Amino acid sequence: MPLPPDNFNPPVGQAIQLSRGLRRILAPNPSPMTYRGTNTYLVGERDIAVIDPGPLSESHLDAILSALLPSQRISHIIVTHTHLDHSPLAKPLSERCGAPIYAFGGPESGRSEIMQRLVQNGLRSGGEGIDLAFRPDIEVEDKDLIEGEDWAFEIIHTPGHLGNHIALGWGELCFTADHVMGWASSLVSPPDGDLTDFMQACQDLRARPWSVFHPGHGAPVTDPAARIDWLIQHRLSRETGILRALEDGHATAHDLAKRIYTETPASLLGAAERNVFAHLIDLTNRSLVVPTQELSETSEFNLLA
Repeated sequence: MPLPPDNFNPPVGQAIQLSRGLRRILAPNPSPMTYRGTNTYLVGERDIAVIDPGPLSESHLDAILSALLPSQRISHIIVTHTHLDHSPLAKPLSERCGAPIYAFGGPESGRSEIMQRLVQNGLRSGGEGIDLAFRPDIEVEDKDLIEGEDWAFEIIHTPGHLGNHIALGWGELCFTADHVMGWASSLVSPPDGDLTDFMQACQDLRARPWSVFHPGHGAPVTDPAARIDWLIQHRLSRETGILRALEDGHATAHDLAKRIYTETPASLLGAAERNVFAHLIDLTNRSLVVPTQELSETSEFNLLA
């Protein structure tokens, strides 16, 4: 059930007006994992909040600063999560403009109990694209408010893609970063990502009457409820595929990824394997599968009779 194609291809480095008090600047970091690049948002008329400054890029830093009018200043820098395509430019931007950096915490903040246990038991894989050096000036929590002169964001903790991932509610709009993207589903890679948390966060967002999502990658999502329903069904279809594959006997995440992701380019099979492992952890938690040895990324799994 693929997403429909979109025509999202804005010019890099230009501040595009999306609505009153809201602009978007596309960062110069296109890739198979970031689509056209990271969306940086500028919110406000005078005091400007910068959401997700993006990757370490001098040209993107210049683009953000050049977008300011003479009457404007950056008052807040907000990082939704600590991946290298979202957070590294926060510190250089803060040094240039003096604004504090807000985030849920450092790279291990919000990690679920089972993921902490896996790390303690020796899990060493994962860690794709994590900004290990990131530390915010001000840590925020679920339901906190960050307020500016003419805007206020509600912090919505949306772990799953990353434990410290947050979305930002602004009236009927929501900045969903990488939890709900405008072009694909999100990578969930243990121990940084947790599929159980991801699915719960989808349900939490689905329960609210949003009019539009502004994602970290891709075009605005103008039917938020339908996109979340698609995300949930997409994950459930992967789950069904894994359970059916295990009817043929025990298998590892690697084996299952090769059998299920038959149309995925070889360069992305590693990410697919991480997604399958995330599903297997979730299915283990729900007593639907069982590892044949201690739970790890190399474990073989069986259906639980």
